[in-house]
Amino acid sequence: MLLIVDFGSQTTQLIRRRLKEIGVTSEIINPEDALSEISSKKPKGIILSGGPSSVYEDGAPTIDSKVFQQNIPILGICYGLQIIALLLKGEVIGGRKEYGPAKIKIKNFEGKLTKGLPEEFTVWMSHGDEVKKMPEAFEIVGLTESVPYTFVENDAQKLYGVQFHPEVEHTEFGKIILENFVELCGVEAKLEEIDVDALVKDIQEKVGKDAYVIGAVSGGVDSTVAGALCAKAIGDRFFPIYVENGLMRKGTREHVEKFFKQFNVQPDIVECEAEMLEKLKGKSDPEEKRKIIGNFYIEIFERELERITKMGKNVKFLLQGTIYSDVIESQGTKHASKIKSHHNVGGLPEKMKLELLEPMRYFFKDEVRSIGKKLGLTDEFIHKQPFPGPGYAVRIRGEVTADRLMKERIADDIVMEELEQADLLSKVFISFAIMSGAQSTAVKGDGRFFGEVVALRIVESQDVMTAKWAQIPYEVLQKISSRIVNEVPEISRVVYDITTKPPATMEWE
Repeated sequence: MLLIVDFGSQTTQLIRRRLKEIGVTSEIINPEDALSEISSKKPKGIILSGGPSSVYEDGAPTIDSKVFQQNIPILGICYGLQIIALLLKGEVIGGRKEYGPAKIKIKNFEGKLTKGLPEEFTVWMSHGDEVKKMPEAFEIVGLTESVPYTFVENDAQKLYGVQFHPEVEHTEFGKIILENFVELCGVEAKLEEIDVDALVKDIQEKVGKDAYVIGAVSGGVDSTVAGALCAKAIGDRFFPIYVENGLMRKGTREHVEKFFKQFNVQPDIVECEAEMLEKLKGKSDPEEKRKIIGNFYIEIFERELERITKMGKNVKFLLQGTIYSDVIESQGTKHASKIKSHHNVGGLPEKMKLELLEPMRYFFKDEVRSIGKKLGLTDEFIHKQPFPGPGYAVRIRGEVTADRLMKERIADDIVMEELEQADLLSKVFISFAIMSGAQSTAVKGDGRFFGEVVALRIVESQDVMTAKWAQIPYEVLQKISSRIVNEVPEISRVVYDITTKPPATMEWE
């Protein structure tokens, strides 16, 4: 087993996942418990994760320096490398912040972790501080143009460090680096697949033979797969609820009805667009909008719970399609930063007296799709683009009005139609238009007017944790732009977001 010391990185669970893909068991621990956990669990190796803090901040997480005296291979990633440098008398400075791709050049192919790596490849950075000076006996085995201590080793003390993130999908050969570390630790790899039958059995055992489940379904991949698991586990004791609040994509309702028909389950459709818009009236802060939508969902489920209970059904659970990236971005670990609130993360009001059922909670997006495939779901359902729970409300910067919602729907339809027409829709992870709230000058029909700017966000990703912008052919972007400024009222221009994640998030809000 390996231990992963969590300093609060958004990708700590990805480290664990990559090790699992290699076939290695690992456990995540808090830094303050590291020494005692090492003593009791006798790991073969230790990985120090990244984190959002500066090593010099008051209260920044750290570890006992005695950890480095255990004669166990240790790999420091980003903040983890900086902790190694700081505690062993090196120097860390607030250097040039760096987010996204960088090119690394390998200097020493005889290094313990450089076996099988090419001379140059792309790595993914996400750091504010950087190491200015490593402690004695550390050798630079790889560097980028701006960061000399990008990849270091001290083989005598079994200490290794990288400033980049080998665990994220967009770091090329990151898995090879982790495999090299696993080999160095002397751990035998044994691959294990996701056991879908065990997930179904877990739902059956948790729900029991008499209880009923109501489920929040949105037509997205996460709630769809969660719903399929629940339907397979308990059949007609599952009541899926689709909230038609006006914030979902065109055709979503029909998509949901078609999906559950194969399980002989009829979803309950709740029409509430006017009520939703009234609750969002005058609200522009994205966190406030998310919380309003989340609370409104709870109101609706309370109503449905009362209705179903009057039918004599003993409802004890609420199914949600929460996945691990939702949990991480809503501050899933002790030292992590909160990126944004997710409407389905954070629990339920006590008065509901329902227990959450979240079978997807510890899986990433591509794992969820894999589960769906094992359940026999077709690509129509498991490869549908992700769509945020708050829907168009977080793709409209500022207040959500009926007028702006209409414009967002038209622009979004154009993006989807043109990508499908160009045979690109299935090749990107997510694509959408944003009503940016920014205003710019335009000339239409020889007249000048001041209109809103629409932004396009189209990215490639696998697990949501990192993403790169899709290099859509210019002629396709041109067609999308022309249609939006001509077909969507009062739009002045269209811009394309070419920001990676990190530093950007998938959504604008």
